[in-house]
Amino acid sequence: MSGRLLLRRARLLDPLQQLDMRGDLLVEDGRVTALGPDLVSGPGIETVECDGACVAPGIIDMRVQFRDPGAEHQESMESAGLAAAAGGVTTMVALPNTYPPIDDVALVEFVARRSRDIRLVNIRTYAAATKGLEGRELSEYGLLAAAGAVGFTDADRAIADAQVMRRALSYARTFDLLLIQHPEEPSLAAGGAMNEGEVATRLGLPGISPAAELIMVERDLRLMEVTGARLHFAHVSTGAAIDAIRQAKSRGLPVSCDTAPHYFALNENEVGEYRTFAKVSPPLRSEDDRRAVVAGLADGTIDAIASDHSPHDQDAKRLPFTSAASGIVGLETLLPLSLALYHNRDVSLLAVLRALTLRPAEILRLPAGRLAAGAPADLIIFDLNRPWLIDSAAYRSKSKNAPYDGRPVQGMAVRTIVGGRTVFTRES
Repeated sequence: MSGRLLLRRARLLDPLQQLDMRGDLLVEDGRVTALGPDLVSGPGIETVECDGACVAPGIIDMRVQFRDPGAEHQESMESAGLAAAAGGVTTMVALPNTYPPIDDVALVEFVARRSRDIRLVNIRTYAAATKGLEGRELSEYGLLAAAGAVGFTDADRAIADAQVMRRALSYARTFDLLLIQHPEEPSLAAGGAMNEGEVATRLGLPGISPAAELIMVERDLRLMEVTGARLHFAHVSTGAAIDAIRQAKSRGLPVSCDTAPHYFALNENEVGEYRTFAKVSPPLRSEDDRRAVVAGLADGTIDAIASDHSPHDQDAKRLPFTSAASGIVGLETLLPLSLALYHNRDVSLLAVLRALTLRPAEILRLPAGRLAAGAPADLIIFDLNRPWLIDSAAYRSKSKNAPYDGRPVQGMAVRTIVGGRTVFTRES
């Protein structure tokens, strides 16, 4: 908590209210208390002159991998918190694929305790959908949810067994909990290294069929209809899968999905001459699929944008392409890469912010993602048009595995506020 803070002469943006106006915003004791034109300052109020910069709800990144506990040399909660704050992220949700996996109450409580101790951004966590992430025996959903888990997932592993998935959905439905699936049929993806197609053939790399994503999505949509549970598909990357989700939504199924910036900012050609920094799971897709992801964001089929932050050290990436680890770090580039959708006139500014803030909050049932009076003062101030070049060497993350070096972008977080307390300010 903090005292009183007045943000003056800002462009206030709130996707919940479809608000885009010039004005001021007042924070008291960690919450938004008023917004509007020409709010009056007074003694004891810290004033921040925004000079037209944008003020929006802080980003809620619903897919972040830590290596803490287990491999803190790649990324700790503290280093991830520093990176998140610099990127305008005020809430991170951790995947449970740590060592050991987050599949018991003590580890969920450990994450909450570390978040309080670090005092940077809010850190929440998913719990493992199956014990040990092994895809066989279900975790104790009720106890884990009561301890603070916001959803259940086997992280970057699909729940492959249809009977296990049906039981997981039924169990989640009993407690009205969210299940998150990595949509990739493992037997079709086994041994693959990049997207199946002409580029993979030319490079002589084993391909992963886009059908692996579609088949898993369609299977689980059918299981949703049987169970009535809430299901979220992570990092969708193919036009066919997006179409299937679009149709399911039209039938009223409680399905949601997210994507990551690399699926609308890059395509399979980024692999180039075996660039392992462009190796992700699911793989970068064709240009047609990239455009389908943009279209899915534009029409709202894709609910959210998550960084899919996946830190790896040099030893894991400086390997032959087929042996290298999959993943890109993305906390510090989530905002500017997403704002490119607006600058390219593909998606409106409020729709981009909706995918970064409001929809993740709604899906995870978090009391955030809005500027309304009474809401938590988790805020970002950003310069919408500030140009800069991405430099991974300057990342605050411990790991630097990203393919964006030298990429020109527009838009930068200049101040991040969590609970009314400034946790990051960028020097001009």
